[in-house]
Amino acid sequence: MSKETPCVAVCMIDPGTKLCFGCGRTLPEIARWHAMESADRLAVMALLPARMTEAGLAPIAASPKPT
Repeated sequence: MSKETPCVAVCMIDPGTKLCFGCGRTLPEIARWHAMESADRLAVMALLPARMTEAGLAPIAASPKPT
């Protein structure tokens, strides 16, 4: 995954918070991610840890790549 994406390939939306269990983004954020400017993506990514903590969701670590 690119350094400018929080995606950890766990793409499931929490029905209560409407946030992705894997990365903490909303569906609208995910949908427009590739059209966003780099600065906008980085700004959203800076919010995600606090957003997930506030929502009571534990961040899921990315799976290690096979070697």
